[in-house]
Amino acid sequence: MSRKVTDKAVSDRPVRRVKTIIIGGGFSGLGLAIRLSQQGRNDFLVLERGSDVGGTWRDNTYPGAACDVPSHLYSYSFALNPDWSRSFSRQGEIQQYIQGVAKKYNARDNHIFDCDVTRVRWNNDSAEWEIESSKGNFVADTVVSAVGALCEPALPDIKGINDFQGETFHSARWNHDADLTGKRVAIIGTGASSIQIVPEIAGKVAHLDVYQRTAPWLLPRMDRPYTKAERLAFKYVPGFQRLSRSAIYAARETQVVGLAKFPALMQAFELLAKAKLRYEVRDPELRAKVTPDFRIGCKRMLISNNYYPALSRDNVDVVTDGIAEVRANSIVTKDGTEREIDALIVATGFHVTDSPVYNTISGRDGRTLSEVFDEIGQQGYKGATIANFPNMFFLLGPNVGLGHTSMVFMIESQLNYIADALATIDRLGLRTVEVRRDAQDEFNVDLQKKLSKSVWINGGCASWYLDKHGNNTTLWPDFTFEFRRLTRNFDLSAYETSSSKVEKVGAAQ
Repeated sequence: MSRKVTDKAVSDRPVRRVKTIIIGGGFSGLGLAIRLSQQGRNDFLVLERGSDVGGTWRDNTYPGAACDVPSHLYSYSFALNPDWSRSFSRQGEIQQYIQGVAKKYNARDNHIFDCDVTRVRWNNDSAEWEIESSKGNFVADTVVSAVGALCEPALPDIKGINDFQGETFHSARWNHDADLTGKRVAIIGTGASSIQIVPEIAGKVAHLDVYQRTAPWLLPRMDRPYTKAERLAFKYVPGFQRLSRSAIYAARETQVVGLAKFPALMQAFELLAKAKLRYEVRDPELRAKVTPDFRIGCKRMLISNNYYPALSRDNVDVVTDGIAEVRANSIVTKDGTEREIDALIVATGFHVTDSPVYNTISGRDGRTLSEVFDEIGQQGYKGATIANFPNMFFLLGPNVGLGHTSMVFMIESQLNYIADALATIDRLGLRTVEVRRDAQDEFNVDLQKKLSKSVWINGGCASWYLDKHGNNTTLWPDFTFEFRRLTRNFDLSAYETSSSKVEKVGAAQ
Protein backbone atom coordinates (compact mmCIF):
# COMPACT_ATOMS: atom_id res chain seq x y z
CA MET A 1 0.00 0.00 0.00
CA SER A 2 2.85 2.31 -0.72
CA ARG A 3 2.14 3.86 -4.11
CA LYS A 4 0.25 7.16 -4.05
CA VAL A 5 -2.62 8.36 -6.23
CA THR A 6 -3.24 12.09 -6.54
CA ASP A 7 -6.59 13.47 -5.42
CA LYS A 8 -7.39 14.68 -8.95
CA ALA A 9 -6.62 11.28 -10.46
CA VAL A 10 -8.82 9.68 -7.84
CA SER A 11 -11.73 12.06 -8.30
CA ASP A 12 -11.78 11.49 -12.06
CA ARG A 13 -12.37 7.79 -11.71
CA PRO A 14 -15.79 6.10 -11.62
CA VAL A 15 -16.82 4.66 -8.26
CA ARG A 16 -17.76 1.01 -7.97
CA ARG A 17 -20.20 0.08 -5.22
CA VAL A 18 -19.85 -3.24 -3.42
CA LYS A 19 -21.26 -4.49 -0.14
CA THR A 20 -17.97 -5.70 1.38
CA ILE A 21 -14.36 -4.96 0.52
CA ILE A 22 -11.61 -7.30 1.76
CA ILE A 23 -8.11 -5.84 1.63
CA GLY A 24 -5.50 -8.56 1.18
CA GLY A 25 -5.51 -11.99 -0.43
CA GLY A 26 -3.29 -14.03 1.85
CA PHE A 27 -4.39 -16.89 4.10
CA SER A 28 -6.89 -14.68 5.98
CA GLY A 29 -8.39 -12.73 3.07
CA LEU A 30 -8.73 -15.84 0.94
CA GLY A 31 -10.31 -17.72 3.83
CA LEU A 32 -12.96 -15.02 4.31
CA ALA A 33 -13.66 -14.90 0.57
CA ILE A 34 -14.36 -18.63 0.60
CA ARG A 35 -16.50 -18.39 3.73
CA LEU A 36 -18.66 -15.57 2.32
CA SER A 37 -19.12 -17.43 -0.97
CA GLN A 38 -20.21 -20.55 0.89
CA GLN A 39 -22.83 -18.46 2.68
CA GLY A 40 -24.12 -17.13 -0.63
CA ARG A 41 -22.77 -13.64 0.11
CA ASN A 42 -21.17 -12.87 -3.24
CA ASP A 43 -21.34 -9.06 -3.27
CA PHE A 44 -17.74 -8.60 -2.17
CA LEU A 45 -14.31 -7.97 -3.65
CA VAL A 46 -10.80 -8.80 -2.49
CA LEU A 47 -8.31 -6.07 -3.33
CA GLU A 48 -4.83 -7.59 -3.49
CA ARG A 49 -1.74 -5.55 -4.24
CA GLY A 50 0.19 -8.61 -5.48
CA SER A 51 -0.31 -10.50 -8.71
CA ASP A 52 -1.66 -13.64 -7.02
CA VAL A 53 -3.05 -14.99 -3.77
CA GLY A 54 -0.67 -16.10 -1.04
CA GLY A 55 0.44 -13.01 0.85
CA THR A 56 3.64 -13.62 2.76
CA TRP A 57 4.11 -17.02 1.10
CA ARG A 58 3.94 -15.38 -2.31
CA ASP A 59 6.38 -12.61 -1.37
CA ASN A 60 9.01 -14.40 0.74
CA THR A 61 10.93 -16.44 -1.80
CA TYR A 62 14.38 -16.20 -0.22
CA PRO A 63 16.61 -19.32 -0.22
CA GLY A 64 15.53 -21.78 2.46
CA ALA A 65 12.14 -20.15 3.12
CA ALA A 66 9.99 -22.61 5.06
CA CYS A 67 7.33 -22.77 7.74
CA ASP A 68 8.09 -23.44 11.41
CA VAL A 69 4.66 -24.97 12.04
CA PRO A 70 4.04 -28.59 10.96
CA SER A 71 2.41 -28.91 7.53
CA HIS A 72 -0.78 -30.67 8.57
CA LEU A 73 -1.58 -27.93 11.09
CA TYR A 74 -0.60 -25.06 8.80
CA SER A 75 -3.60 -25.44 6.50
CA TYR A 76 -7.31 -24.72 6.46
CA SER A 77 -9.42 -27.22 8.40
CA PHE A 78 -11.87 -27.27 5.47
CA ALA A 79 -9.11 -27.94 2.90
CA LEU A 80 -6.72 -30.51 4.32
CA ASN A 81 -3.84 -31.48 2.06
CA PRO A 82 -2.89 -35.17 2.12
CA ASP A 83 -0.06 -34.52 -0.34
CA TRP A 84 2.36 -32.57 1.86
CA SER A 85 5.81 -33.87 0.98
CA ARG A 86 7.37 -33.35 4.40
CA SER A 87 6.55 -32.56 8.03
CA PHE A 88 7.56 -28.88 7.71
CA SER A 89 6.66 -27.43 4.33
CA ARG A 90 8.76 -25.06 2.33
CA GLN A 91 7.61 -21.81 0.78
CA GLY A 92 6.94 -23.11 -2.73
CA GLU A 93 4.78 -25.98 -1.53
CA ILE A 94 2.74 -23.73 0.77
CA GLN A 95 2.17 -21.23 -2.03
CA GLN A 96 1.05 -24.05 -4.32
CA TYR A 97 -1.37 -25.20 -1.63
CA ILE A 98 -2.88 -21.71 -1.30
CA GLN A 99 -3.20 -21.39 -5.07
CA GLY A 100 -4.84 -24.81 -5.22
CA VAL A 101 -7.40 -23.84 -2.57
CA ALA A 102 -8.20 -20.60 -4.43
CA LYS A 103 -8.75 -22.58 -7.62
CA LYS A 104 -10.87 -25.26 -5.93
CA TYR A 105 -13.27 -22.68 -4.49
CA ASN A 106 -13.21 -20.34 -7.52
CA ALA A 107 -12.05 -17.59 -5.16
CA ARG A 108 -10.10 -15.66 -7.78
CA ASP A 109 -13.38 -14.57 -9.38
CA ASN A 110 -13.82 -12.04 -6.56
CA HIS A 111 -10.20 -10.83 -6.52
CA ILE A 112 -8.72 -7.75 -8.14
CA PHE A 113 -4.97 -8.28 -8.36
CA ASP A 114 -2.20 -5.68 -8.66
CA CYS A 115 -4.58 -3.40 -6.80
CA ASP A 116 -2.71 -1.11 -4.41
CA VAL A 117 -5.08 0.40 -1.84
CA THR A 118 -3.93 3.93 -1.03
CA ARG A 119 -6.75 5.34 1.10
CA VAL A 120 -9.65 3.97 3.16
CA ARG A 121 -11.90 6.66 4.63
CA TRP A 122 -15.16 6.51 6.59
CA ASN A 123 -17.90 8.90 5.40
CA ASN A 124 -20.09 9.86 8.36
CA ASP A 125 -22.84 11.33 6.19
CA SER A 126 -23.38 8.29 4.03
CA ALA A 127 -22.21 5.77 6.65
CA GLU A 128 -20.01 3.91 4.23
CA TRP A 129 -16.36 3.38 3.43
CA GLU A 130 -14.65 5.13 0.53
CA ILE A 131 -11.69 3.22 -0.87
CA GLU A 132 -9.11 4.62 -3.28
CA SER A 133 -6.79 2.28 -5.17
CA SER A 134 -4.57 1.95 -8.19
CA LYS A 135 -7.40 0.02 -9.89
CA GLY A 136 -10.14 2.56 -9.24
CA ASN A 137 -12.38 3.81 -6.45
CA PHE A 138 -14.88 1.82 -4.41
CA VAL A 139 -17.66 2.44 -1.91
CA ALA A 140 -18.54 -0.31 0.55
CA ASP A 141 -20.86 -0.83 3.50
CA THR A 142 -18.20 -2.83 5.32
CA VAL A 143 -14.44 -3.22 5.01
CA VAL A 144 -12.34 -6.10 6.27
CA SER A 145 -8.60 -5.54 6.61
CA ALA A 146 -6.81 -8.81 5.90
CA VAL A 147 -3.41 -7.14 5.69
CA GLY A 148 -1.02 -9.46 7.47
CA ALA A 149 1.47 -8.38 10.11
CA LEU A 150 4.44 -9.64 8.09
CA CYS A 151 3.88 -7.71 4.89
CA GLU A 152 5.72 -4.38 5.24
CA PRO A 153 9.52 -4.91 5.39
CA ALA A 154 11.30 -2.88 8.08
CA LEU A 155 14.53 -1.25 6.95
CA PRO A 156 17.20 -0.40 9.53
CA ASP A 157 17.99 3.22 10.26
CA ILE A 158 21.73 3.00 9.60
CA LYS A 159 23.86 5.89 8.45
CA GLY A 160 24.83 5.60 4.77
CA ILE A 161 22.83 2.48 3.99
CA ASN A 162 21.29 4.12 0.93
CA ASP A 163 24.76 4.93 -0.40
CA PHE A 164 25.88 1.32 -0.66
CA GLN A 165 26.96 0.61 -4.26
CA GLY A 166 26.65 -3.16 -4.35
CA GLU A 167 23.62 -5.44 -4.51
CA THR A 168 21.25 -4.76 -1.62
CA PHE A 169 17.76 -6.04 -0.87
CA HIS A 170 15.45 -7.06 1.98
CA SER A 171 14.98 -10.75 2.62
CA ALA A 172 11.26 -10.38 1.88
CA ARG A 173 12.03 -8.87 -1.52
CA TRP A 174 14.74 -11.28 -2.59
CA ASN A 175 16.52 -10.39 -5.83
CA HIS A 176 16.85 -13.69 -7.66
CA ASP A 177 18.85 -12.00 -10.43
CA ALA A 178 21.64 -11.24 -7.97
CA ASP A 179 24.35 -13.90 -8.15
CA LEU A 180 26.04 -14.12 -4.76
CA THR A 181 28.45 -16.86 -5.80
CA GLY A 182 32.00 -15.97 -4.85
CA LYS A 183 30.94 -12.61 -3.40
CA ARG A 184 31.66 -11.00 -0.05
CA VAL A 185 28.22 -10.80 1.54
CA ALA A 186 26.82 -9.27 4.72
CA ILE A 187 23.46 -10.08 6.25
CA ILE A 188 21.97 -7.85 8.94
CA GLY A 189 19.71 -9.64 11.40
CA THR A 190 19.50 -13.06 13.04
CA GLY A 191 15.76 -13.65 13.11
CA ALA A 192 13.56 -16.30 11.51
CA SER A 193 14.44 -15.37 7.91
CA SER A 194 18.16 -15.02 8.49
CA ILE A 195 18.59 -18.42 10.13
CA GLN A 196 17.06 -19.99 7.01
CA ILE A 197 19.06 -17.87 4.54
CA VAL A 198 22.52 -18.19 6.12
CA PRO A 199 22.88 -21.99 5.67
CA GLU A 200 21.66 -21.73 2.07
CA ILE A 201 24.22 -19.16 0.95
CA ALA A 202 27.19 -19.81 3.25
CA GLY A 203 28.63 -22.49 0.97
CA LYS A 204 28.29 -20.36 -2.17
CA VAL A 205 29.72 -17.02 -1.12
CA ALA A 206 33.41 -16.19 -0.70
CA HIS A 207 32.78 -14.74 2.74
CA LEU A 208 29.71 -14.04 4.87
CA ASP A 209 29.43 -11.58 7.74
CA VAL A 210 26.39 -12.15 9.95
CA TYR A 211 25.56 -8.98 11.89
CA GLN A 212 23.87 -9.99 15.13
CA ARG A 213 22.25 -7.62 17.58
CA THR A 214 20.56 -10.28 19.70
CA ALA A 215 21.30 -14.00 19.63
CA PRO A 216 18.17 -16.13 19.12
CA TRP A 217 17.29 -19.34 20.92
CA LEU A 218 17.24 -22.32 18.55
CA LEU A 219 15.46 -25.65 18.95
CA PRO A 220 15.82 -28.76 16.76
CA ARG A 221 13.81 -28.74 13.53
CA MET A 222 12.03 -32.11 13.55
CA ASP A 223 11.67 -32.12 9.79
CA ARG A 224 11.67 -35.13 7.48
CA PRO A 225 10.08 -36.24 4.22
CA TYR A 226 6.88 -38.26 4.52
CA THR A 227 7.12 -41.85 3.36
CA LYS A 228 4.95 -43.10 0.53
CA ALA A 229 2.99 -45.22 3.01
CA GLU A 230 2.27 -42.19 5.19
CA ARG A 231 1.07 -40.13 2.25
CA LEU A 232 -1.21 -42.94 1.11
CA ALA A 233 -2.60 -43.18 4.65
CA PHE A 234 -3.21 -39.42 4.79
CA LYS A 235 -5.15 -39.69 1.55
CA TYR A 236 -7.07 -42.93 1.89
CA VAL A 237 -7.37 -43.93 5.56
CA PRO A 238 -10.50 -42.20 6.95
CA GLY A 239 -9.69 -39.84 9.81
CA PHE A 240 -5.94 -40.50 9.81
CA GLN A 241 -4.93 -37.03 8.67
CA ARG A 242 -7.32 -35.29 11.06
CA LEU A 243 -6.04 -37.44 13.91
CA SER A 244 -2.45 -36.48 13.03
CA ARG A 245 -3.45 -32.84 12.87
CA SER A 246 -5.17 -33.04 16.26
CA ALA A 247 -2.13 -34.67 17.85
CA ILE A 248 0.14 -31.91 16.51
CA TYR A 249 -2.29 -29.27 17.76
CA ALA A 250 -2.46 -30.78 21.25
CA ALA A 251 1.33 -31.07 21.53
CA ARG A 252 1.83 -27.48 20.45
CA GLU A 253 -0.84 -26.18 22.81
CA THR A 254 1.01 -27.50 25.85
CA GLN A 255 3.63 -24.77 25.28
CA VAL A 256 1.07 -22.13 26.31
CA VAL A 257 1.46 -23.16 29.95
CA GLY A 258 5.11 -22.06 29.96
CA LEU A 259 4.85 -19.15 27.55
CA ALA A 260 1.79 -17.43 28.96
CA LYS A 261 1.17 -18.72 32.47
CA PHE A 262 4.27 -20.10 34.22
CA PRO A 263 7.48 -18.88 32.49
CA ALA A 264 9.66 -20.93 34.84
CA LEU A 265 8.48 -24.01 32.95
CA MET A 266 10.31 -22.76 29.85
CA GLN A 267 13.51 -23.96 31.55
CA ALA A 268 13.00 -27.38 29.99
CA PHE A 269 13.09 -25.87 26.48
CA GLU A 270 16.08 -23.78 27.49
CA LEU A 271 18.04 -26.83 28.61
CA LEU A 272 17.31 -28.50 25.26
CA ALA A 273 18.40 -25.39 23.38
CA LYS A 274 21.62 -25.11 25.42
CA ALA A 275 22.45 -28.76 24.77
CA LYS A 276 21.90 -28.21 21.06
CA LEU A 277 24.12 -25.12 21.13
CA ARG A 278 26.94 -26.89 22.97
CA TYR A 279 26.81 -29.87 20.62
CA GLU A 280 26.70 -27.90 17.36
CA VAL A 281 29.08 -25.03 18.23
CA ARG A 282 32.41 -26.38 19.41
CA ASP A 283 34.33 -23.09 19.38
CA PRO A 284 33.95 -21.47 22.85
CA GLU A 285 34.33 -17.93 21.49
CA LEU A 286 31.63 -18.40 18.85
CA ARG A 287 29.40 -20.20 21.35
CA ALA A 288 29.63 -17.24 23.73
CA LYS A 289 28.63 -14.88 20.91
CA VAL A 290 25.51 -16.84 19.95
CA THR A 291 24.32 -17.64 23.48
CA PRO A 292 21.17 -15.60 24.29
CA ASP A 293 20.97 -13.61 27.52
CA PHE A 294 17.20 -13.85 27.99
CA ARG A 295 14.73 -16.59 28.78
CA ILE A 296 13.67 -18.76 25.88
CA GLY A 297 10.28 -17.76 24.46
CA CYS A 298 10.68 -14.06 25.29
CA LYS A 299 11.51 -13.58 21.63
CA ARG A 300 10.28 -15.89 18.93
CA MET A 301 11.66 -19.41 19.33
CA LEU A 302 13.38 -20.52 16.14
CA ILE A 303 14.00 -24.00 14.76
CA SER A 304 16.98 -25.03 12.65
CA ASN A 305 19.38 -27.94 12.26
CA ASN A 306 21.89 -26.19 10.00
CA TYR A 307 22.24 -22.60 11.26
CA TYR A 308 24.89 -23.24 13.92
CA PRO A 309 26.96 -25.47 11.60
CA ALA A 310 26.84 -22.70 8.97
CA LEU A 311 28.14 -20.15 11.49
CA SER A 312 31.02 -22.50 12.26
CA ARG A 313 32.30 -22.44 8.68
CA ASP A 314 35.72 -20.83 8.08
CA ASN A 315 34.22 -18.29 5.64
CA VAL A 316 31.52 -17.07 8.06
CA ASP A 317 31.96 -14.49 10.81
CA VAL A 318 29.39 -13.47 13.43
CA VAL A 319 29.77 -9.74 14.12
CA THR A 320 28.28 -8.51 17.38
CA ASP A 321 29.68 -4.97 17.42
CA GLY A 322 26.98 -2.50 16.45
CA ILE A 323 27.03 -1.00 12.96
CA ALA A 324 28.23 2.62 12.87
CA GLU A 325 27.69 3.20 9.15
CA VAL A 326 27.49 1.66 5.73
CA ARG A 327 29.84 2.98 3.08
CA ALA A 328 29.86 2.54 -0.68
CA ASN A 329 31.53 -0.88 -0.50
CA SER A 330 31.81 -1.71 3.19
CA ILE A 331 30.31 -1.75 6.67
CA VAL A 332 31.99 -0.02 9.59
CA THR A 333 31.22 -1.21 13.11
CA LYS A 334 31.30 0.95 16.24
CA ASP A 335 34.75 -0.34 17.21
CA GLY A 336 36.12 1.20 13.99
CA THR A 337 36.55 -2.05 12.02
CA GLU A 338 35.74 -1.76 8.32
CA ARG A 339 34.68 -4.89 6.43
CA GLU A 340 34.46 -4.76 2.64
CA ILE A 341 31.44 -6.39 0.99
CA ASP A 342 29.94 -6.82 -2.48
CA ALA A 343 26.34 -7.48 -1.43
CA LEU A 344 24.13 -6.56 1.52
CA ILE A 345 21.08 -8.54 2.63
CA VAL A 346 18.73 -6.84 5.09
CA ALA A 347 16.86 -9.40 7.22
CA THR A 348 15.47 -7.01 9.82
CA GLY A 349 11.86 -8.15 9.90
CA PHE A 350 8.67 -6.20 9.38
CA HIS A 351 6.64 -3.25 10.59
CA VAL A 352 4.29 -5.05 12.98
CA THR A 353 3.17 -2.52 15.60
CA ASP A 354 3.82 0.49 13.34
CA SER A 355 2.70 -0.64 9.89
CA PRO A 356 2.57 2.10 7.20
CA VAL A 357 -0.82 0.66 6.25
CA TYR A 358 -2.26 2.27 9.39
CA ASN A 359 -1.64 5.73 7.89
CA THR A 360 -4.05 5.03 5.05
CA ILE A 361 -7.16 4.20 7.14
CA SER A 362 -9.24 7.09 8.56
CA GLY A 363 -12.09 6.45 11.00
CA ARG A 364 -15.23 8.14 12.26
CA ASP A 365 -13.50 11.22 13.74
CA GLY A 366 -11.07 11.61 10.85
CA ARG A 367 -8.07 10.22 12.72
CA THR A 368 -6.01 7.54 11.04
CA LEU A 369 -5.44 4.16 12.61
CA SER A 370 -1.83 5.26 13.18
CA GLU A 371 -2.99 8.29 15.15
CA VAL A 372 -5.37 6.23 17.27
CA PHE A 373 -2.69 3.63 18.00
CA ASP A 374 -0.17 6.39 18.77
CA GLU A 375 -2.46 7.63 21.52
CA ILE A 376 -3.75 4.42 23.10
CA GLY A 377 -1.47 1.73 21.74
CA GLN A 378 -2.40 -1.02 19.31
CA GLN A 379 -5.64 -2.09 20.93
CA GLY A 380 -8.68 -3.83 19.54
CA TYR A 381 -11.57 -6.04 20.58
CA LYS A 382 -11.06 -9.77 20.06
CA GLY A 383 -8.55 -8.80 17.38
CA ALA A 384 -11.48 -8.08 15.06
CA THR A 385 -12.79 -4.54 15.66
CA ILE A 386 -11.47 -1.18 16.88
CA ALA A 387 -13.41 1.70 18.40
CA ASN A 388 -13.71 4.72 16.07
CA PHE A 389 -13.83 2.49 12.98
CA PRO A 390 -17.49 1.56 12.31
CA ASN A 391 -18.33 -1.31 9.98
CA MET A 392 -14.67 -2.27 9.82
CA PHE A 393 -13.29 -5.65 10.78
CA PHE A 394 -9.75 -6.93 11.10
CA LEU A 395 -8.29 -10.33 10.41
CA LEU A 396 -5.09 -10.82 12.40
CA GLY A 397 -5.71 -7.60 14.32
CA PRO A 398 -4.19 -6.70 17.71
CA ASN A 399 -3.22 -9.56 20.03
CA VAL A 400 -4.08 -12.37 17.66
CA GLY A 401 -0.49 -13.45 16.99
CA LEU A 402 1.04 -16.66 18.33
CA GLY A 403 4.45 -17.83 19.41
CA HIS A 404 3.85 -21.56 19.37
CA THR A 405 1.32 -22.86 16.86
CA SER A 406 -0.55 -22.25 13.62
CA MET A 407 -1.95 -18.81 12.79
CA VAL A 408 -4.42 -20.54 10.48
CA PHE A 409 -6.30 -21.74 13.55
CA MET A 410 -6.67 -18.14 14.74
CA ILE A 411 -7.67 -16.99 11.27
CA GLU A 412 -10.47 -19.54 11.10
CA SER A 413 -11.67 -18.47 14.54
CA GLN A 414 -11.90 -14.91 13.29
CA LEU A 415 -13.69 -16.04 10.15
CA ASN A 416 -16.44 -17.39 12.40
CA TYR A 417 -16.75 -14.06 14.19
CA ILE A 418 -16.66 -11.78 11.17
CA ALA A 419 -18.93 -13.90 8.98
CA ASP A 420 -21.48 -13.97 11.82
CA ALA A 421 -21.10 -10.19 12.26
CA LEU A 422 -21.87 -9.54 8.58
CA ALA A 423 -24.84 -11.91 8.73
CA THR A 424 -26.11 -10.12 11.87
CA ILE A 425 -25.86 -6.73 10.19
CA ASP A 426 -27.97 -7.98 7.28
CA ARG A 427 -30.48 -9.84 9.43
CA LEU A 428 -31.19 -6.84 11.66
CA GLY A 429 -30.90 -4.23 8.92
CA LEU A 430 -28.16 -2.37 10.77
CA ARG A 431 -26.59 0.69 9.23
CA THR A 432 -23.54 0.77 11.48
CA VAL A 433 -21.85 -1.33 14.15
CA GLU A 434 -18.94 -0.04 16.21
CA VAL A 435 -17.38 -1.68 19.23
CA ARG A 436 -18.03 0.27 22.42
CA ARG A 437 -14.90 1.87 23.83
CA ASP A 438 -15.67 0.57 27.33
CA ALA A 439 -15.97 -2.99 25.97
CA GLN A 440 -12.66 -2.60 24.16
CA ASP A 441 -10.97 -1.13 27.24
CA GLU A 442 -12.25 -3.92 29.48
CA PHE A 443 -11.06 -6.53 27.01
CA ASN A 444 -7.57 -5.01 26.86
CA VAL A 445 -7.23 -4.62 30.62
CA ASP A 446 -7.89 -8.34 30.92
CA LEU A 447 -5.42 -9.07 28.10
CA GLN A 448 -2.60 -7.09 29.70
CA LYS A 449 -3.32 -8.69 33.07
CA LYS A 450 -2.84 -12.13 31.51
CA LEU A 451 0.21 -10.97 29.58
CA SER A 452 1.83 -9.63 32.76
CA LYS A 453 2.47 -13.24 33.82
CA SER A 454 3.95 -14.29 30.47
CA VAL A 455 7.53 -14.93 29.38
CA TRP A 456 7.10 -12.17 26.77
CA ILE A 457 6.95 -9.61 29.60
CA ASN A 458 9.12 -11.39 32.18
CA GLY A 459 11.73 -12.99 29.95
CA GLY A 460 14.32 -10.21 30.02
CA CYS A 461 14.20 -9.14 26.38
CA ALA A 462 12.89 -6.39 24.13
CA SER A 463 11.02 -7.71 21.11
CA TRP A 464 8.84 -6.70 18.19
CA TYR A 465 5.94 -8.09 20.18
CA LEU A 466 5.88 -4.83 22.20
CA ASP A 467 4.59 -1.44 21.06
CA LYS A 468 6.12 1.90 22.01
CA HIS A 469 4.01 1.96 25.20
CA GLY A 470 5.70 -1.24 26.34
CA ASN A 471 2.57 -3.35 25.97
CA ASN A 472 2.48 -6.66 24.15
CA THR A 473 -0.13 -5.86 21.51
CA THR A 474 0.85 -8.71 19.22
CA LEU A 475 0.31 -12.05 20.94
CA TRP A 476 -2.67 -13.94 22.33
CA PRO A 477 -1.94 -14.76 26.01
CA ASP A 478 -3.99 -17.91 26.41
CA PHE A 479 -4.89 -21.23 24.84
CA THR A 480 -6.04 -20.94 21.24
CA PHE A 481 -9.15 -22.99 21.95
CA GLU A 482 -10.14 -20.23 24.37
CA PHE A 483 -9.86 -17.71 21.53
CA ARG A 484 -12.00 -20.03 19.40
CA ARG A 485 -14.65 -20.03 22.13
CA LEU A 486 -14.64 -16.22 22.42
CA THR A 487 -15.05 -15.73 18.69
CA ARG A 488 -17.53 -18.48 17.93
CA ASN A 489 -20.37 -15.96 17.61
CA PHE A 490 -20.63 -12.21 17.09
CA ASP A 491 -21.54 -10.57 20.42
CA LEU A 492 -23.68 -7.62 19.33
CA SER A 493 -24.11 -6.45 22.93
CA ALA A 494 -20.52 -5.15 22.88
CA TYR A 495 -21.35 -2.75 20.04
CA GLU A 496 -23.03 0.57 19.41
CA THR A 497 -25.38 0.27 16.46
CA SER A 498 -27.60 2.40 14.27
CA SER A 499 -30.45 1.26 12.11
CA SER A 500 -30.90 1.71 8.39
CA LYS A 501 -33.11 4.69 9.24
CA VAL A 502 -30.05 6.46 10.76
CA GLU A 503 -31.38 6.80 14.32
CA LYS A 504 -29.12 5.50 17.05
CA VAL A 505 -30.08 2.21 18.59
CA GLY A 506 -27.29 2.15 21.19
CA ALA A 507 -25.82 -0.90 22.75
CA ALA A 508 -27.87 -3.86 21.58
CA GLN A 509 -29.32 -6.12 24.22
